[in-house]
Amino acid sequence: MTALHGLQALTQGAVLSSFTRTARLLAGTAPGHKKPIEMTSGDPKEAMPGFVVEKLVEAKESLGTYPKIRGSDELRKAIAAWIRRRYSLRTEIDFEREVLPVNGSREGLFFATLPAVGRKSFVGRPVILLPNPFYQAYLGGTYAADCEPVYLNATAETGHLPDLDAIAREPDILRRTAALFICSPANPQGSVASADYIAKALALAREYDFMLFTDECYSEIYVGDDAPTGGLQVAAATPERFKNLIVFNSLSKRSNLPGMRSGFAAGDGDFLDALAEIRNLTAPQMPGPIQHASTAVWSEEQHVSVIRQAYRAKFQTCDELLAGRFGYRRPAGGFFLWLDMEGLGGGEQATLTIWKRCGVKIIPGVYLAHEDRHGVNPGRNFVRIALVHDVATVREALGRIVALTA
Repeated sequence: MTALHGLQALTQGAVLSSFTRTARLLAGTAPGHKKPIEMTSGDPKEAMPGFVVEKLVEAKESLGTYPKIRGSDELRKAIAAWIRRRYSLRTEIDFEREVLPVNGSREGLFFATLPAVGRKSFVGRPVILLPNPFYQAYLGGTYAADCEPVYLNATAETGHLPDLDAIAREPDILRRTAALFICSPANPQGSVASADYIAKALALAREYDFMLFTDECYSEIYVGDDAPTGGLQVAAATPERFKNLIVFNSLSKRSNLPGMRSGFAAGDGDFLDALAEIRNLTAPQMPGPIQHASTAVWSEEQHVSVIRQAYRAKFQTCDELLAGRFGYRRPAGGFFLWLDMEGLGGGEQATLTIWKRCGVKIIPGVYLAHEDRHGVNPGRNFVRIALVHDVATVREALGRIVALTA
């Protein structure tokens, strides 16, 4: 039987949500505790900035007009200024051509595959290189553009990032590549790409003329003193500037505003020109009040520090309860745990057992990854746990799991 690809694969369930699959796995199984705890979704529950509602109301009159597809000058200037501050850039960011607001990073990540394929000619079927595990919007865009997904396993052996040296030895694939996705800090492993790693990925993109898409939506959630390096930070120091690079970020994690659906794509101005025109045909503009409030949020950092400290407190609890268990290591960034459940029969069986006996709902890692060209799914033995609740709830949930395996 011929494997489905393109829109057929997308339509017939090739990219089934990990939440849907988890719900089906647990259907008909009662939670083993009177107080179930949901730890599947990366839905932040810390306090959002207090001024957001006021800013939304200030711009209510803008609902009477169509927003600009490329966003307001004020928002793009605020994002450009944030990029310069965050990465200590000496170069100016051209807010008109190098910044494009999008409705959350997911929308941008999905639609970006279209101009990535359309910008060049290919001999054979175009390829999208995906980290494995991956954020499912990457694969959705891959199928929508009728590309061949090539999964680059990101395991402990590779530093939980794709092995760039290995793919560099496959020029036949690289010549067909339209884009490489990298997530840093990684979802779900929390690994952070170094400046050298990003530079190597960017060099490959330029050598073979494909797009490097860096998903940095967890960039402000980190546990050490040093903030993660960003793609624009590395590219700004090169003669080619942002050529072949687009960085995606949003307010969802940074500012606990997932419901705002406010993010941006930044980098290669020529590419963003094409992406803006595609969005003008297919995607909704960001509403005026959201743009106005987002301008204020990108311009304020105090709330981000408070949020970051809250996650650090949660990881201190993880250090205390999980040391020596499940292959735990404190991740460098993000707010997920990626735990090895081979001792409980692998990720799916562990998810079922933990729900049935502890009432804690988590996600099997196998649902967040895909079999590679050799039939290996690197998430098979793992589970992902989202640390979005308060410290007391995190302690309660992890304590139940530890007691189960003691």
